[in-house]
Amino acid sequence: MKESNIFKIIKNRWSVREYKKDIVSDREMNILLESGRWAPSGLNNQPWRFIIVKDTGIKNILADFTKYGHVIKNAFMVICVFLDKKTSYHREKDIMAIGASIQNILLTADDIGLGACWLGEILNKKEQVEKILKVTGKYELMAVITVGVPVLKPRKSNRRKLKDLVLFKHN
Repeated sequence: MKESNIFKIIKNRWSVREYKKDIVSDREMNILLESGRWAPSGLNNQPWRFIIVKDTGIKNILADFTKYGHVIKNAFMVICVFLDKKTSYHREKDIMAIGASIQNILLTADDIGLGACWLGEILNKKEQVEKILKVTGKYELMAVITVGVPVLKPRKSNRRKLKDLVLFKHN
């Protein structure tokens, strides 16, 4: 059986934490956001909202809210992903939908030659991030994605064997 293009992208995608100084074009940024927009969501409520941060000063402030601040500072831009509490109908389902949106962005970044990294540790300071970005109340921070042109390095990824992940097969 032939390996699909999407499966190749899934297997080859990696979390990029070091970026070149190159610019990410508005066209590339819009492609990433469009891919996030097309993720599945319950009742098609599309609970995700995005704030793009390119400003160095704001990136530096955001970087102070996480031990992975060097990744934020080094990226061309960050995509802050929020849950729109007003459109939310089922918190857990909406958070899973936002995860699907983020995964679409990550896979698309790899496909178009960009690098990206999903940062979650910053959620420990989400109230401060929301305050800096002036979105308190209506929106809740779910993740920050760093984006840029990747510094290419040899990498190795270990995955558990599938047989270790499948609990039961009911035939």
